[in-house]
Amino acid sequence: MPNAPQLDADVLIAGAGMAGATLALALAQGGLKVILVDPLPFDDQLAPTFDGRASAIAYASFRQWRTLGLAAELEPHAQRIEQILVTDGRTPGASGPPALPAYLRFESAEIADRSDGEPLGYMLENRRIRAGLAVGVGRSNIEVLAPARLAGLEVSPSHATVTLDDGRTLTCALVVGAEGRGSTVRRAAGIGDIGWRYGQSGVVATVRMERPHGGVAHEYFLPGGPFAILPLTDNRASLVWTEATARGEALREASPEAFQAHLTRRFGEFLGGVEKLGPTFVYPLSLAMAERLVAPRVALLGDAAQGIHPIAGQGLNLGLKGAAALAEVAVEARRIGEDIGAEATLERYARWRRFDNVAIAASSDLFVRLFSNDHPVLRLARGVGMAAVNHIAPARKFFMQEAGGAVGDLPKLLRGERL
Repeated sequence: MPNAPQLDADVLIAGAGMAGATLALALAQGGLKVILVDPLPFDDQLAPTFDGRASAIAYASFRQWRTLGLAAELEPHAQRIEQILVTDGRTPGASGPPALPAYLRFESAEIADRSDGEPLGYMLENRRIRAGLAVGVGRSNIEVLAPARLAGLEVSPSHATVTLDDGRTLTCALVVGAEGRGSTVRRAAGIGDIGWRYGQSGVVATVRMERPHGGVAHEYFLPGGPFAILPLTDNRASLVWTEATARGEALREASPEAFQAHLTRRFGEFLGGVEKLGPTFVYPLSLAMAERLVAPRVALLGDAAQGIHPIAGQGLNLGLKGAAALAEVAVEARRIGEDIGAEATLERYARWRRFDNVAIAASSDLFVRLFSNDHPVLRLARGVGMAAVNHIAPARKFFMQEAGGAVGDLPKLLRGERL
């Protein structure tokens, strides 16, 4: 690294969310010095009202957290997904095994021989994930600057200089933008983004059921968008249903009686009585893709790189895959004496992740357009497609392994190997 000054860190990560904190832990495990910068203190991110969502975590992504030493913090709150039931219909109301052929059923037992007995995935509340990551960061040598916000970025052939909003300046070999769709790092690096709004919102609530959910995740496609019942620990579930933006906002403001009526109508009675726990959250849905993943001494991660519709539950998993790939590239580069922020180094990360990011984003967008409508021709096509996949075991197994993050050229951490 010619003419490089004494750097404050090897890597500065803007954004201490789930993808950014995972990357920080992975880089620290590989021996790199990391600074993590976030506008909010960790304590604020752990509050129940900060993020009401739960995430479906691919079993390969969960392996990464185990390998980073987070098993004790996360496993008690992780609900195994043993079965996924996808149905298509015109009217709300979840049900048991459908009589119509337009459904898909995925079972973990079908791929147990390929997944070492892992489930199809794990459901965790985001606040539990954030809490576990905070514990891991707290016992590491990662320097955390929070609250602090990146205000400026300058790059040179040898290093990057970051200016914080309080006037401090920090130098590093690589800056990672992991601070979400409005990424300051992305804008400062001159990387554009493309995307669009769906005119929909995701309405999220947590409920407790009268009858056991059995680790079954239900996704029920309605003309307005999908309605999902995602199992959580303690016989609870995270409900995620897609509504037009105005209807989503109306649900947020609805009285408890009105909300319960909507909930009962959509949920059905197959799990007995349903009790809503805590507030209702509403999140606008959109697609946003960075035009590039890297720039001189800059890499993008998580929603700063790609923010997608939650219809397939792959948004956070893309960020976690990216964290594993970027950490491996940077650690291996350092071990062989390369500049971790050099263009050639960062391009290895971009090549590794580019196709998967674009393919998942495109397929999620296609699913939204294919399933969020009641067009008779599209209904027929998706019904035939779902029925066909349901009767072809190799196709089902491929989709399950893909959802589990176990397909393709996996980084070491996703294979359960330390860096």
